[in-house]
Amino acid sequence: MLRVLVADSISKAGLQPLAADPEVELILDGRIETARLLQAIPACDALIVRSRTQVTADVIRAGIRLRVIARAGTGVDNIDLDAATESGVLVVNAPAGNSVAAAEHTIAMLMALTRNVPQADAALRAGKWERGRWIGHEVRDKTFGTIGLGRVAMEVAHVARELGMRVIATDPFITAEWANQRGVELVELETLLQAADYISVHAPLTPANRHLLGAAELAQVKPTARILNVARGGLVDEAALLQALRAGRLAGAALDVFEQEPLPADSPLLSHPAVIVTPHLGASTQEAQDRVARDVALQIRDVFRGRQARYAVNAPIVPPRDLDFLGPYIDLATRLGRFLMQLDAHGAARVEIAAHGPVAEIDMAYLRAGAIQGLLAGVLEERVNVINAERLAAQRGMNLMERKQLQHTHRYENMLTMSVRGLDASWSVRGTVLQGVPSIVAIDDLWVEFAAAGFILLTSHIDRPGMIGRVGTMLGEADVNISFMHVGRRAPRHQAIMVIGTDEKPPPHVCRALRALEEFTWVRSLEL
Repeated sequence: MLRVLVADSISKAGLQPLAADPEVELILDGRIETARLLQAIPACDALIVRSRTQVTADVIRAGIRLRVIARAGTGVDNIDLDAATESGVLVVNAPAGNSVAAAEHTIAMLMALTRNVPQADAALRAGKWERGRWIGHEVRDKTFGTIGLGRVAMEVAHVARELGMRVIATDPFITAEWANQRGVELVELETLLQAADYISVHAPLTPANRHLLGAAELAQVKPTARILNVARGGLVDEAALLQALRAGRLAGAALDVFEQEPLPADSPLLSHPAVIVTPHLGASTQEAQDRVARDVALQIRDVFRGRQARYAVNAPIVPPRDLDFLGPYIDLATRLGRFLMQLDAHGAARVEIAAHGPVAEIDMAYLRAGAIQGLLAGVLEERVNVINAERLAAQRGMNLMERKQLQHTHRYENMLTMSVRGLDASWSVRGTVLQGVPSIVAIDDLWVEFAAAGFILLTSHIDRPGMIGRVGTMLGEADVNISFMHVGRRAPRHQAIMVIGTDEKPPPHVCRALRALEEFTWVRSLEL
Protein backbone atom coordinates (compact mmCIF):
# COMPACT_ATOMS: atom_id res chain seq x y z
CA MET A 1 0.00 0.00 0.00
CA LEU A 2 1.05 3.57 -0.69
CA ARG A 3 0.70 5.53 2.55
CA VAL A 4 -0.22 9.23 2.61
CA LEU A 5 0.10 11.01 5.95
CA VAL A 6 -2.21 14.02 6.35
CA ALA A 7 -0.51 16.04 9.09
CA ASP A 8 -2.87 19.03 9.24
CA SER A 9 -6.61 19.57 9.09
CA ILE A 10 -7.49 19.03 5.41
CA SER A 11 -10.85 18.89 3.65
CA LYS A 12 -11.93 15.24 3.50
CA ALA A 13 -14.07 15.99 0.45
CA GLY A 14 -11.00 17.29 -1.38
CA LEU A 15 -8.99 14.18 -0.47
CA GLN A 16 -11.53 11.91 -2.17
CA PRO A 17 -9.29 11.11 -5.21
CA LEU A 18 -6.85 9.45 -2.80
CA ALA A 19 -9.47 7.99 -0.47
CA ALA A 20 -11.10 6.23 -3.43
CA ASP A 21 -7.83 4.67 -4.62
CA PRO A 22 -7.63 1.05 -3.40
CA GLU A 23 -3.83 1.17 -3.50
CA VAL A 24 -3.61 4.19 -1.17
CA GLU A 25 -3.93 4.27 2.60
CA LEU A 26 -4.80 7.69 4.04
CA ILE A 27 -3.49 8.34 7.54
CA LEU A 28 -5.39 11.29 9.00
CA ASP A 29 -3.58 12.91 11.94
CA GLY A 30 -4.54 16.56 11.74
CA ARG A 31 -2.64 17.75 14.83
CA ILE A 32 0.47 15.61 14.69
CA GLU A 33 3.46 16.92 16.65
CA THR A 34 7.09 16.81 15.55
CA ALA A 35 8.12 13.81 17.65
CA ARG A 36 5.21 11.72 16.39
CA LEU A 37 5.80 12.94 12.82
CA LEU A 38 9.41 11.72 12.96
CA GLN A 39 8.18 8.32 14.08
CA ALA A 40 5.46 8.04 11.43
CA ILE A 41 7.18 9.46 8.34
CA PRO A 42 9.54 6.51 7.56
CA ALA A 43 6.54 4.38 6.61
CA CYS A 44 4.94 7.03 4.38
CA ASP A 45 5.21 7.70 0.65
CA ALA A 46 3.60 11.16 0.74
CA LEU A 47 2.97 13.91 3.27
CA ILE A 48 0.22 16.53 3.11
CA VAL A 49 0.46 19.68 5.24
CA ARG A 50 -0.94 23.17 5.51
CA SER A 51 0.95 25.98 7.25
CA ARG A 52 1.07 24.58 10.81
CA THR A 53 3.33 21.55 10.39
CA GLN A 54 7.03 22.31 10.03
CA VAL A 55 8.60 19.92 7.53
CA THR A 56 12.22 20.16 8.61
CA ALA A 57 15.34 18.56 7.17
CA ASP A 58 15.17 15.95 9.95
CA VAL A 59 11.63 15.01 8.95
CA ILE A 60 12.59 14.76 5.28
CA ARG A 61 15.70 12.67 5.96
CA ALA A 62 13.61 10.35 8.12
CA GLY A 63 11.21 9.81 5.21
CA ILE A 64 13.10 6.97 3.59
CA ARG A 65 10.07 6.15 1.40
CA LEU A 66 8.96 9.75 0.96
CA ARG A 67 8.35 10.70 -2.66
CA VAL A 68 6.24 13.85 -2.43
CA ILE A 69 5.37 16.58 0.09
CA ALA A 70 2.18 18.47 -0.70
CA ARG A 71 1.28 21.88 0.71
CA ALA A 72 -2.49 22.35 0.57
CA GLY A 73 -2.13 26.05 -0.16
CA THR A 74 0.36 28.41 -1.76
CA GLY A 75 3.28 29.25 0.55
CA VAL A 76 5.87 26.56 1.25
CA ASP A 77 8.03 28.42 3.76
CA ASN A 78 7.23 25.73 6.36
CA ILE A 79 8.97 23.13 4.16
CA ASP A 80 12.76 22.84 3.89
CA LEU A 81 12.98 22.96 0.10
CA ASP A 82 16.77 22.53 0.04
CA ALA A 83 16.55 19.36 2.11
CA ALA A 84 13.71 18.04 -0.06
CA THR A 85 15.64 18.70 -3.26
CA GLU A 86 18.79 17.16 -1.80
CA SER A 87 16.80 14.03 -0.92
CA GLY A 88 15.03 13.88 -4.27
CA VAL A 89 11.62 14.54 -2.73
CA LEU A 90 9.13 16.44 -4.86
CA VAL A 91 7.34 19.37 -3.25
CA VAL A 92 4.02 20.45 -4.73
CA ASN A 93 1.50 23.09 -3.74
CA ALA A 94 -1.92 24.34 -4.82
CA PRO A 95 -1.40 27.92 -5.98
CA ALA A 96 -4.67 28.21 -7.86
CA GLY A 97 -7.07 26.63 -5.37
CA ASN A 98 -7.31 29.50 -2.90
CA SER A 99 -6.76 32.45 -5.24
CA VAL A 100 -10.39 33.56 -5.19
CA ALA A 101 -10.65 33.18 -1.40
CA ALA A 102 -7.47 35.18 -0.75
CA ALA A 103 -8.51 37.86 -3.22
CA GLU A 104 -11.97 38.21 -1.71
CA HIS A 105 -10.47 38.48 1.77
CA THR A 106 -8.14 41.20 0.54
CA ILE A 107 -11.12 43.15 -0.81
CA ALA A 108 -12.99 42.56 2.46
CA MET A 109 -10.04 43.96 4.41
CA LEU A 110 -9.81 46.88 1.99
CA MET A 111 -13.45 47.84 2.57
CA ALA A 112 -13.33 47.22 6.32
CA LEU A 113 -10.23 49.41 6.56
CA THR A 114 -11.76 52.16 4.44
CA ARG A 115 -15.07 52.25 6.30
CA ASN A 116 -13.79 51.49 9.84
CA VAL A 117 -16.10 48.48 10.08
CA PRO A 118 -14.39 46.57 12.94
CA GLN A 119 -13.89 49.71 15.05
CA ALA A 120 -17.48 50.85 14.58
CA ASP A 121 -18.75 47.35 15.37
CA ALA A 122 -16.72 47.18 18.59
CA ALA A 123 -17.86 50.65 19.68
CA LEU A 124 -21.52 49.87 19.08
CA ARG A 125 -21.26 46.60 21.00
CA ALA A 126 -19.77 48.64 23.85
CA GLY A 127 -22.90 50.83 23.88
CA LYS A 128 -21.43 53.77 21.94
CA TRP A 129 -23.37 55.32 19.04
CA GLU A 130 -20.54 57.26 17.35
CA ARG A 131 -21.59 58.01 13.79
CA GLY A 132 -19.43 61.09 13.54
CA ARG A 133 -16.28 59.35 14.76
CA TRP A 134 -16.25 56.58 12.14
CA ILE A 135 -16.66 58.57 8.95
CA GLY A 136 -14.90 56.61 6.20
CA HIS A 137 -13.80 57.10 2.61
CA GLU A 138 -14.77 55.86 -0.85
CA VAL A 139 -12.45 53.68 -2.90
CA ARG A 140 -13.76 54.90 -6.25
CA ASP A 141 -11.14 56.99 -8.09
CA LYS A 142 -8.45 55.96 -5.60
CA THR A 143 -5.19 54.25 -6.66
CA PHE A 144 -4.68 50.64 -5.68
CA GLY A 145 -1.08 49.43 -5.81
CA THR A 146 -0.11 45.77 -5.72
CA ILE A 147 3.43 44.58 -5.09
CA GLY A 148 3.46 41.38 -7.10
CA LEU A 149 1.05 40.46 -9.86
CA GLY A 150 0.39 36.75 -9.50
CA ARG A 151 -2.89 34.86 -9.40
CA VAL A 152 -4.28 36.42 -6.22
CA ALA A 153 -3.13 39.91 -7.15
CA MET A 154 -4.79 39.64 -10.55
CA GLU A 155 -8.07 38.61 -8.92
CA VAL A 156 -7.81 41.59 -6.56
CA ALA A 157 -6.90 43.92 -9.41
CA HIS A 158 -9.95 42.80 -11.38
CA VAL A 159 -12.31 43.59 -8.49
CA ALA A 160 -10.52 46.86 -7.72
CA ARG A 161 -11.00 48.01 -11.31
CA GLU A 162 -14.70 47.08 -11.10
CA LEU A 163 -14.88 49.30 -8.00
CA GLY A 164 -13.64 52.22 -10.09
CA MET A 165 -10.05 52.21 -8.83
CA ARG A 166 -6.91 52.86 -10.82
CA VAL A 167 -4.64 49.80 -10.46
CA ILE A 168 -0.86 49.99 -10.59
CA ALA A 169 1.60 47.19 -9.92
CA THR A 170 5.26 46.35 -9.63
CA ASP A 171 6.57 42.91 -10.54
CA PRO A 172 9.99 42.22 -12.09
CA PHE A 173 8.72 39.05 -13.78
CA ILE A 174 5.79 40.63 -15.65
CA THR A 175 5.97 42.61 -18.89
CA ALA A 176 4.25 45.97 -19.23
CA GLU A 177 2.34 44.70 -22.27
CA TRP A 178 0.94 41.72 -20.33
CA ALA A 179 -0.14 43.98 -17.46
CA ASN A 180 -1.66 46.60 -19.76
CA GLN A 181 -3.77 43.95 -21.49
CA ARG A 182 -5.34 43.30 -18.09
CA GLY A 183 -5.96 46.92 -17.22
CA VAL A 184 -2.98 47.25 -14.89
CA GLU A 185 -0.25 49.85 -15.20
CA LEU A 186 3.20 48.45 -14.47
CA VAL A 187 5.44 50.89 -12.55
CA GLU A 188 8.61 50.88 -10.49
CA LEU A 189 8.33 50.20 -6.75
CA GLU A 190 9.25 53.78 -5.86
CA THR A 191 6.49 55.15 -8.09
CA LEU A 192 3.95 52.75 -6.60
CA LEU A 193 4.85 53.68 -3.02
CA GLN A 194 4.47 57.37 -3.73
CA ALA A 195 1.27 57.18 -5.80
CA ALA A 196 -0.89 54.48 -4.21
CA ASP A 197 -3.69 55.13 -1.74
CA TYR A 198 -3.78 51.41 -0.92
CA ILE A 199 -0.71 49.17 -1.05
CA SER A 200 -1.26 45.42 -1.01
CA VAL A 201 1.62 42.93 -0.95
CA HIS A 202 1.23 39.75 -3.01
CA ALA A 203 4.64 38.10 -3.10
CA PRO A 204 6.17 34.85 -1.83
CA LEU A 205 8.15 34.98 1.39
CA THR A 206 11.79 34.47 0.39
CA PRO A 207 14.99 35.73 2.01
CA ALA A 208 15.08 38.49 -0.61
CA ASN A 209 11.47 39.49 0.07
CA ARG A 210 11.58 39.53 3.86
CA HIS A 211 10.54 43.01 5.07
CA LEU A 212 9.71 43.95 1.51
CA LEU A 213 7.88 46.88 3.09
CA GLY A 214 10.33 48.17 5.65
CA ALA A 215 11.14 51.54 7.18
CA ALA A 216 12.71 52.90 3.98
CA GLU A 217 9.72 51.92 1.85
CA LEU A 218 7.10 53.14 4.35
CA ALA A 219 8.87 56.49 4.52
CA GLN A 220 7.95 57.05 0.85
CA VAL A 221 4.19 56.49 1.10
CA LYS A 222 1.51 59.16 1.46
CA PRO A 223 0.31 59.82 5.02
CA THR A 224 -3.20 58.93 3.81
CA ALA A 225 -2.11 55.56 2.44
CA ARG A 226 -3.20 52.21 3.87
CA ILE A 227 -1.28 48.91 3.85
CA LEU A 228 -2.78 45.45 3.30
CA ASN A 229 -1.08 42.07 3.75
CA VAL A 230 -3.08 38.91 3.08
CA ALA A 231 -0.05 37.09 1.58
CA ARG A 232 2.69 35.99 3.97
CA GLY A 233 3.82 37.16 7.39
CA GLY A 234 7.24 38.78 7.23
CA LEU A 235 6.68 40.66 4.00
CA VAL A 236 5.84 43.73 6.10
CA ASP A 237 8.20 44.88 8.83
CA GLU A 238 5.71 45.08 11.69
CA ALA A 239 7.93 47.25 13.90
CA ALA A 240 8.45 49.75 11.08
CA LEU A 241 4.72 49.67 10.32
CA LEU A 242 3.80 50.52 13.91
CA GLN A 243 6.36 53.29 14.01
CA ALA A 244 4.91 54.85 10.83
CA LEU A 245 1.36 54.60 12.22
CA ARG A 246 2.34 56.18 15.55
CA ALA A 247 4.16 59.00 13.75
CA GLY A 248 1.11 59.75 11.60
CA ARG A 249 2.94 58.86 8.40
CA LEU A 250 0.41 56.17 7.56
CA ALA A 251 -3.40 56.10 7.81
CA GLY A 252 -3.97 52.44 8.59
CA ALA A 253 -3.16 48.80 8.00
CA ALA A 254 -5.08 45.54 7.58
CA LEU A 255 -3.13 42.35 8.31
CA ASP A 256 -4.18 38.74 7.95
CA VAL A 257 -0.68 37.25 8.33
CA PHE A 258 2.10 37.96 10.81
CA GLU A 259 5.78 37.43 11.45
CA GLN A 260 4.88 35.24 14.42
CA GLU A 261 1.77 33.06 14.26
CA PRO A 262 -0.35 32.77 16.28
CA LEU A 263 -0.05 36.48 16.99
CA PRO A 264 1.06 36.95 20.63
CA ALA A 265 -1.60 38.29 22.96
CA ASP A 266 0.63 41.21 23.91
CA SER A 267 1.37 42.26 20.32
CA PRO A 268 1.06 46.07 19.98
CA LEU A 269 -0.72 45.47 16.67
CA LEU A 270 -3.78 44.38 18.66
CA SER A 271 -4.06 47.65 20.52
CA HIS A 272 -3.47 50.14 17.72
CA PRO A 273 -6.80 51.70 16.64
CA ALA A 274 -5.79 52.02 12.98
CA VAL A 275 -4.89 48.35 12.56
CA ILE A 276 -7.33 45.63 11.53
CA VAL A 277 -6.26 42.03 12.12
CA THR A 278 -7.65 38.60 11.22
CA PRO A 279 -6.12 35.20 12.13
CA HIS A 280 -4.75 34.06 8.75
CA LEU A 281 -8.16 33.66 7.12
CA GLY A 282 -7.15 34.41 3.52
CA ALA A 283 -7.72 30.87 2.27
CA SER A 284 -10.36 29.99 4.85
CA THR A 285 -13.43 29.35 2.79
CA GLN A 286 -14.96 25.91 2.47
CA GLU A 287 -14.74 26.11 -1.30
CA ALA A 288 -11.03 26.99 -1.21
CA GLN A 289 -10.22 24.24 1.28
CA ASP A 290 -11.98 21.68 -0.91
CA ARG A 291 -10.12 22.92 -3.99
CA VAL A 292 -6.60 22.97 -2.52
CA ALA A 293 -7.09 19.54 -0.96
CA ARG A 294 -8.28 18.16 -4.28
CA ASP A 295 -5.42 19.86 -6.16
CA VAL A 296 -2.74 18.22 -4.00
CA ALA A 297 -4.57 14.89 -3.88
CA LEU A 298 -4.65 14.73 -7.68
CA GLN A 299 -0.97 15.65 -7.88
CA ILE A 300 0.02 12.95 -5.40
CA ARG A 301 -1.99 10.44 -7.39
CA ASP A 302 -0.21 11.58 -10.57
CA VAL A 303 3.21 11.15 -8.92
CA PHE A 304 2.27 7.67 -7.71
CA ARG A 305 1.28 6.77 -11.29
CA GLY A 306 4.51 8.08 -12.78
CA ARG A 307 3.05 11.28 -14.20
CA GLN A 308 4.29 14.83 -13.75
CA ALA A 309 2.87 17.00 -10.96
CA ARG A 310 1.01 20.07 -12.20
CA TYR A 311 2.39 22.49 -9.59
CA ALA A 312 5.87 21.27 -8.67
CA VAL A 313 7.74 23.77 -6.48
CA ASN A 314 11.28 22.40 -6.50
CA ALA A 315 11.31 21.09 -10.06
CA PRO A 316 11.28 22.76 -13.47
CA ILE A 317 7.81 24.17 -13.98
CA VAL A 318 5.83 23.12 -17.03
CA PRO A 319 2.78 25.33 -17.68
CA PRO A 320 -0.41 23.28 -17.28
CA ARG A 321 -1.32 23.92 -20.93
CA ASP A 322 1.93 22.16 -22.00
CA LEU A 323 1.91 19.32 -19.50
CA ASP A 324 -0.35 16.90 -21.40
CA PHE A 325 1.74 17.30 -24.54
CA LEU A 326 5.16 17.24 -22.86
CA GLY A 327 4.50 14.44 -20.34
CA PRO A 328 5.03 11.54 -22.82
CA TYR A 329 8.24 13.18 -24.06
CA ILE A 330 9.58 13.42 -20.51
CA ASP A 331 8.91 9.69 -20.20
CA LEU A 332 10.61 9.19 -23.56
CA ALA A 333 13.71 11.14 -22.45
CA THR A 334 13.97 8.95 -19.35
CA ARG A 335 13.70 5.77 -21.44
CA LEU A 336 16.33 7.03 -23.90
CA GLY A 337 18.72 7.65 -21.01
CA ARG A 338 18.03 4.18 -19.58
CA PHE A 339 18.54 2.66 -23.04
CA LEU A 340 21.91 4.36 -23.52
CA MET A 341 23.16 3.43 -20.07
CA GLN A 342 22.39 -0.24 -20.73
CA LEU A 343 24.25 0.00 -24.04
CA ASP A 344 27.38 0.47 -21.88
CA ALA A 345 27.63 4.26 -21.81
CA HIS A 346 29.41 4.22 -18.46
CA GLY A 347 31.70 7.12 -17.67
CA ALA A 348 29.67 9.40 -19.94
CA ALA A 349 31.41 12.77 -19.80
CA ARG A 350 29.35 14.49 -22.46
CA VAL A 351 25.60 14.12 -22.84
CA GLU A 352 23.60 15.94 -25.51
CA ILE A 353 19.84 15.98 -25.86
CA ALA A 354 18.33 17.55 -28.95
CA ALA A 355 14.66 18.32 -29.58
CA HIS A 356 13.33 18.45 -33.13
CA GLY A 357 10.01 19.99 -34.14
CA PRO A 358 7.32 21.68 -32.00
CA VAL A 359 8.53 19.92 -28.83
CA ALA A 360 11.63 22.14 -29.07
CA GLU A 361 9.49 25.23 -28.44
CA ILE A 362 8.87 24.20 -24.82
CA ASP A 363 11.30 24.66 -21.92
CA MET A 364 13.57 21.61 -22.02
CA ALA A 365 14.33 21.54 -18.29
CA TYR A 366 12.10 18.51 -17.69
CA LEU A 367 13.45 16.69 -20.75
CA ARG A 368 16.98 17.32 -19.52
CA ALA A 369 16.17 16.03 -16.04
CA GLY A 370 14.33 13.02 -17.45
CA ALA A 371 17.33 12.07 -19.59
CA ILE A 372 19.68 12.28 -16.61
CA GLN A 373 17.27 10.27 -14.51
CA GLY A 374 17.38 7.49 -17.09
CA LEU A 375 21.17 7.58 -17.30
CA LEU A 376 21.75 7.45 -13.55
CA ALA A 377 18.87 5.34 -12.25
CA GLY A 378 20.30 2.07 -10.99
CA VAL A 379 23.84 3.46 -11.03
CA LEU A 380 23.66 5.35 -7.74
CA GLU A 381 22.40 4.25 -4.37
CA GLU A 382 20.73 7.65 -4.06
CA ARG A 383 17.23 7.92 -5.52
CA VAL A 384 17.35 9.77 -8.84
CA ASN A 385 14.40 11.83 -10.06
CA VAL A 386 13.63 15.09 -11.84
CA ILE A 387 14.28 17.02 -8.63
CA ASN A 388 17.92 16.13 -8.00
CA ALA A 389 18.98 14.74 -11.39
CA GLU A 390 21.03 17.74 -12.56
CA ARG A 391 22.84 18.05 -9.23
CA LEU A 392 23.78 14.36 -9.34
CA ALA A 393 24.93 14.66 -12.94
CA ALA A 394 27.16 17.60 -12.05
CA GLN A 395 28.65 15.62 -9.16
CA ARG A 396 29.57 12.85 -11.61
CA GLY A 397 31.24 15.28 -14.00
CA MET A 398 28.64 15.04 -16.77
CA ASN A 399 28.68 17.93 -19.22
CA LEU A 400 25.09 18.29 -20.33
CA MET A 401 24.31 20.01 -23.63
CA GLU A 402 20.97 20.74 -25.23
CA ARG A 403 20.03 21.68 -28.75
CA LYS A 404 16.77 22.78 -30.37
CA GLN A 405 15.74 22.37 -33.97
CA LEU A 406 12.32 23.95 -34.38
CA GLN A 407 11.80 22.69 -37.93
CA HIS A 408 11.79 18.94 -38.21
CA THR A 409 14.00 17.53 -40.96
CA HIS A 410 13.34 13.85 -40.36
CA ARG A 411 10.39 11.55 -40.91
CA TYR A 412 8.77 12.40 -37.54
CA GLU A 413 7.15 15.71 -36.61
CA ASN A 414 8.54 15.61 -33.05
CA MET A 415 11.68 13.76 -32.11
CA LEU A 416 14.33 13.62 -29.39
CA THR A 417 17.93 12.67 -30.06
CA MET A 418 20.17 11.73 -27.16
CA SER A 419 23.90 11.18 -27.53
CA VAL A 420 26.55 10.21 -25.01
CA ARG A 421 30.31 10.08 -25.22
CA GLY A 422 31.80 7.71 -22.69
CA LEU A 423 35.24 6.41 -21.85
CA ASP A 424 35.43 3.89 -24.69
CA ALA A 425 32.54 4.57 -27.03
CA SER A 426 29.91 7.00 -28.26
CA TRP A 427 26.25 6.18 -28.75
CA SER A 428 23.16 7.96 -30.01
CA VAL A 429 19.49 7.09 -30.02
CA ARG A 430 16.43 8.83 -31.43
CA GLY A 431 12.88 8.58 -30.19
CA THR A 432 9.40 9.94 -30.58
CA VAL A 433 5.89 9.37 -29.25
CA LEU A 434 3.73 7.28 -31.56
CA GLN A 435 0.01 7.13 -30.66
CA GLY A 436 0.90 8.01 -27.07
CA VAL A 437 3.64 5.36 -26.78
CA PRO A 438 7.31 6.40 -26.24
CA SER A 439 9.18 4.73 -29.09
CA ILE A 440 12.76 4.41 -30.28
CA VAL A 441 13.15 5.08 -34.00
CA ALA A 442 16.92 5.03 -34.64
CA ILE A 443 20.09 3.70 -33.02
CA ASP A 444 23.38 5.22 -34.16
CA ASP A 445 21.53 6.60 -37.19
CA LEU A 446 20.19 3.19 -38.22
CA TRP A 447 16.42 3.65 -38.50
CA VAL A 448 14.45 0.99 -36.65
CA GLU A 449 11.13 1.60 -34.95
CA PHE A 450 9.89 -0.11 -31.75
CA ALA A 451 8.17 0.67 -28.44
CA ALA A 452 10.66 1.64 -25.72
CA ALA A 453 9.27 -0.82 -23.18
CA GLY A 454 9.80 -4.34 -21.87
CA PHE A 455 12.67 -6.75 -22.52
CA ILE A 456 14.80 -6.00 -25.58
CA LEU A 457 17.54 -8.11 -27.15
CA LEU A 458 19.68 -5.84 -29.31
CA THR A 459 22.38 -7.02 -31.71
CA SER A 460 24.79 -5.39 -34.15
CA HIS A 461 25.79 -7.70 -36.98
CA ILE A 462 26.57 -8.03 -40.66
CA ASP A 463 23.36 -8.45 -42.64
CA ARG A 464 23.43 -11.92 -44.22
CA PRO A 465 20.73 -14.46 -45.08
CA GLY A 466 19.60 -16.61 -42.18
CA MET A 467 20.64 -14.24 -39.36
CA ILE A 468 17.09 -13.68 -38.10
CA GLY A 469 16.38 -17.41 -38.18
CA ARG A 470 19.52 -18.26 -36.22
CA VAL A 471 18.65 -15.79 -33.45
CA GLY A 472 15.02 -16.92 -33.36
CA THR A 473 16.05 -20.57 -33.10
CA MET A 474 18.42 -19.91 -30.22
CA LEU A 475 15.75 -18.01 -28.31
CA GLY A 476 13.18 -20.73 -29.00
CA GLU A 477 15.54 -23.42 -27.69
CA ALA A 478 15.90 -21.34 -24.50
CA ASP A 479 12.08 -21.13 -24.20
CA VAL A 480 12.13 -17.34 -24.69
CA ASN A 481 9.02 -16.06 -26.44
CA ILE A 482 9.47 -13.33 -29.07
CA SER A 483 6.92 -10.50 -29.13
CA PHE A 484 8.39 -8.59 -32.11
CA MET A 485 11.48 -8.35 -34.30
CA HIS A 486 12.73 -5.41 -36.37
CA VAL A 487 15.89 -4.85 -38.38
CA GLY A 488 17.55 -1.60 -39.37
CA ARG A 489 20.38 -1.68 -41.90
CA ARG A 490 22.47 0.68 -43.99
CA ALA A 491 22.29 -1.56 -47.07
CA PRO A 492 21.92 -5.26 -47.90
CA ARG A 493 24.83 -7.31 -46.52
CA HIS A 494 26.19 -4.33 -44.59
CA GLN A 495 26.00 -3.29 -40.95
CA ALA A 496 22.60 -3.91 -39.37
CA ILE A 497 20.88 -3.71 -36.01
CA MET A 498 18.34 -6.30 -34.90
CA VAL A 499 15.81 -5.41 -32.19
CA ILE A 500 13.96 -8.32 -30.65
CA GLY A 501 11.23 -7.86 -28.05
CA THR A 502 10.81 -10.80 -25.67
CA ASP A 503 8.29 -11.72 -22.99
CA GLU A 504 11.06 -12.61 -20.54
CA LYS A 505 14.70 -11.74 -20.12
CA PRO A 506 16.91 -13.93 -22.33
CA PRO A 507 19.25 -16.12 -20.24
CA PRO A 508 22.94 -15.12 -20.21
CA HIS A 509 24.06 -18.20 -22.14
CA VAL A 510 22.01 -17.07 -25.18
CA CYS A 511 23.75 -13.71 -25.24
CA ARG A 512 27.15 -15.39 -24.87
CA ALA A 513 26.38 -17.76 -27.75
CA LEU A 514 25.33 -14.88 -30.00
CA ARG A 515 28.47 -12.91 -29.19
CA ALA A 516 30.54 -15.91 -30.21
CA LEU A 517 29.14 -15.85 -33.74
CA GLU A 518 31.48 -14.33 -36.31
CA GLU A 519 28.85 -12.02 -37.81
CA PHE A 520 27.95 -10.31 -34.52
CA THR A 521 29.79 -7.16 -33.40
CA TRP A 522 28.01 -6.81 -30.08
CA VAL A 523 24.94 -8.06 -28.21
CA ARG A 524 23.01 -6.30 -25.45
CA SER A 525 20.13 -7.47 -23.27
CA LEU A 526 18.13 -4.49 -22.05
CA GLU A 527 15.07 -3.87 -19.90
CA LEU A 528 13.04 -0.73 -20.50
